[in-house]
Amino acid sequence: MSHPNPFFKQNANSITCLLCQHYCQLKEGQTGICGVNKNKKGILENLVYGKVSAINIDPIEKKPLYHFLPSSMSLSIGTVGCNFKCPFCQNWQISQTSDASNAQNVTPKQLVKLAKEHHCQSISYTYNEPTIFYPFAKDVALLAKQEGIKNIFVSNGFESPEILEDMVGVIDAFNIDLKSFQSDYYKKHLKGSLEGVLKSLRTIKKRGFWLEVTTLIVPNQNDSQEELRQIATFIAQELGVNTPWHISAFYPNYKERHKEPTPLTSLENAYALGKEAGLNHIYMGNIGKENPTLCPSCQEVLIERVGFRVSKNIINQGRCPKCNTTIEGVWK
Repeated sequence: MSHPNPFFKQNANSITCLLCQHYCQLKEGQTGICGVNKNKKGILENLVYGKVSAINIDPIEKKPLYHFLPSSMSLSIGTVGCNFKCPFCQNWQISQTSDASNAQNVTPKQLVKLAKEHHCQSISYTYNEPTIFYPFAKDVALLAKQEGIKNIFVSNGFESPEILEDMVGVIDAFNIDLKSFQSDYYKKHLKGSLEGVLKSLRTIKKRGFWLEVTTLIVPNQNDSQEELRQIATFIAQELGVNTPWHISAFYPNYKERHKEPTPLTSLENAYALGKEAGLNHIYMGNIGKENPTLCPSCQEVLIERVGFRVSKNIINQGRCPKCNTTIEGVWK
């Protein structure tokens, strides 16, 4: 299914894909870096439109979003393809291929119906990079909105500014991976750009989307004091001290099976550095730790979580019931 702008722009004898900051210039028949967006007769064709390779009903805590509709369910979908090449990808079987022959064909209407049937308060575009299937995600999201269902992007943050602008009023929340604070690591190993991701993060915050940030801590790669401090400081100073930071444990996968998993001490170290930088909400993921949400003022336990399940939530109309401090998030 082909789409008009804002997904591409026409040049003399090629088109520029506008979905992400790679801005691939595609001649007739060419496909972009992601493997799933193609110039077909001067129009950008999204080859994974309606082709869903992963679909689940997940607790929203699994995205992870901890300050957005806690204890609700989210219909989670992915296609194939990605605009990054992370060597540690957890979903590499679908993200590092452009072969959609095993995918299910699903319409936006069917997905919204499914979300309603299962009482999902949101639809999450996740598993592989959703930016590369935004033409499809947008159609799903607009239908979902009509039914009062919210929309979530779990992304590497390499959206183009044009697409982020287009997402205003379409997407409600983001969880963005800030994978490192080294420009050359992003460029060499992930085939992305640190500066590009930081730019997206600033825009997401500025345009009023709900934002949570995740950093996967990979031993001997991004776990130095200096780098973790830089990440925590960037979040605190540029995105705000109430932006939740999920620090997540790495497990050997894909091309990095030879590496050790992240020790708990690395996460505890990152947690301490985050606190030092002034962050109010830091969560350790992937390691079986309890992750309560505390009131930043009086330290009252507001939300208790066991795994991905909320066992207690006493936030009252966005406030701490004990000291009345506003707790940033989307609570109802």
